[in-house]
Amino acid sequence: MKKSIFILSLGVLLLSLFSFKDFDFFSSMTKVDYIDGSKTLKFTTKLNTTHISQAVRIDPNTAAFEAELKKYINNNVDISINGNPKNLTFTGSQVNGESVWIYYEISNVPEISKLRIRNNILISQFPKQVNIMNITYKGILKTVNFQKGKETSEIDF
Repeated sequence: MKKSIFILSLGVLLLSLFSFKDFDFFSSMTKVDYIDGSKTLKFTTKLNTTHISQAVRIDPNTAAFEAELKKYINNNVDISINGNPKNLTFTGSQVNGESVWIYYEISNVPEISKLRIRNNILISQFPKQVNIMNITYKGILKTVNFQKGKETSEIDF
């Protein structure tokens, strides 16, 4: 009896694992760190290489890819600090197999009491896209999710 329950359970487990075989996961992860000494917000975003190359319509192995990433980030991410819009400075990117790492920052950041963020990365191209952002400011960690219909969020510190 126990053996048949084990075999049945194993079969259900294998069936459920194989049912996710063609499942495509749409997400990005962004880490935001406030550097107190330089008064800078540093952003590091990790994206799926295939997804972002489809969005910018350029091969990630070409020299023009980084310039397209810069335009894409500037068109899809907006930051306001204490009600004042800020410009993002693109500092680079790195293609690493299935992932693309994108680096950008905001300099001369005053004390932050309210942060307003619009993160529309890949949401237009992939409606199931979820963008997760972890923001660390003076030892306080806040996590925000962005998705279709909720591309903007406000964080109070």
